[in-house]
Amino acid sequence: MMENKYLKRINQLVRKSKADGLSAAEQQEQKQLRQAYIKEFRKGLRQQIEQTQVFDKQGHEITPKKVRHIQRKKGWRQD
Repeated sequence: MMENKYLKRINQLVRKSKADGLSAAEQQEQKQLRQAYIKEFRKGLRQQIEQTQVFDKQGHEITPKKVRHIQRKKGWRQD
């Protein structure tokens, strides 16, 4: 699994905060990196959910209507 571009620096700052503490600038950087990471994570999760089709055991599609609507809007469905 490819490591997120933010995680390496976030982890460095966490280790430093435990060992020596962080300066005000580093605390601000850590906050901004965490916010950016969460935003990117949510974007990826949303995209994954929007592209997913759900089927029951009998093979009938049970994808929620809201997701099907998004899939049609983005051109991923033709029904």
